[in-house]
Amino acid sequence: MLDGYKDSQPIVYKILKNAIMDDKCSHAYLIETGGFYDSFNFVMSFVKSLLCPLKNLTKNNCGECHQCEVIDSGNFPEIDVIAPDGLWIKKEQLQNLQKEFTTKALIGNKRVYIIKQADRLNKSAANSILKFLEEPDNNIIAILITDNIYSVLTTIRSRCQILRLKSTDISKEPLNTIQKLKQIITINQDNKIDDKEENLDLKIQKVIDFINYFEKNHLNTLLYIGKLWNDYITSKEEIEMAYEIMINYYKDILNYILNKPLEIFELNNDIKMIAENNTQDEICRKINKLVELKELIKYNINSGLLMDKLIMSLEGVI
Repeated sequence: MLDGYKDSQPIVYKILKNAIMDDKCSHAYLIETGGFYDSFNFVMSFVKSLLCPLKNLTKNNCGECHQCEVIDSGNFPEIDVIAPDGLWIKKEQLQNLQKEFTTKALIGNKRVYIIKQADRLNKSAANSILKFLEEPDNNIIAILITDNIYSVLTTIRSRCQILRLKSTDISKEPLNTIQKLKQIITINQDNKIDDKEENLDLKIQKVIDFINYFEKNHLNTLLYIGKLWNDYITSKEEIEMAYEIMINYYKDILNYILNKPLEIFELNNDIKMIAENNTQDEICRKINKLVELKELIKYNINSGLLMDKLIMSLEGVI
């Protein structure tokens, strides 16, 4: 149950434990996985504790009832899990959910729906779930899961309690920046990128170098896109990887501006320079642009056109 995560996720564990024990759970949670390898099982442990008639946090399948066993089998009527149908979560999936949840709970008094990869809600689906969130039912709890909260619509984020899981620390030794990024890449991309590839470290560094070069040279970066980018980042998977790195780089720059600890990168002169030359709003705009353009990769857009669009978008020209 939830107690199994009190060491690996102490902050979120304490927040959720207190909410359950005090009967003060939010009507909607947006959980950023942070590269935590066991994120969905964590969510399910929270749901089990939330729905447990005994508010049990410590034992799974304690024997007092068979509720946990039914949940594990996927047949518990008060839980609905929604995942992308192909590339996207579709409006019809949300409409079916809303129709199902108009009826009263058969077991207990709470119902929970979980949306995996909430950043994959298409526009019509996002609008549909927004209406559901705007008029919450006291007995219905939404849990949205995403790898990156900046990929989720602002209007949805504003209606949820945001929780960030700690990243997985596989190694007992402190990880350097490249190692941390490789962990995030292999987890978020379902191991599509081979983290043993000899050139992976170089490609990661080249992505960081690209942003540093752009922040110093701005639109002149267009003149050198070949040697800065095209010579190293070629496949669709590598482009997705690169965008993930850039998003995390700007997120840590934002952390520095906000006087928060850096999560992945080590503080250096490049980060200080970028922070000094950009406002908080400008960094947020660049993160949002990267998230927006990352979605275009799915549609096999020409990589050259995508990079031209990226540079001009980061500069604020378009």
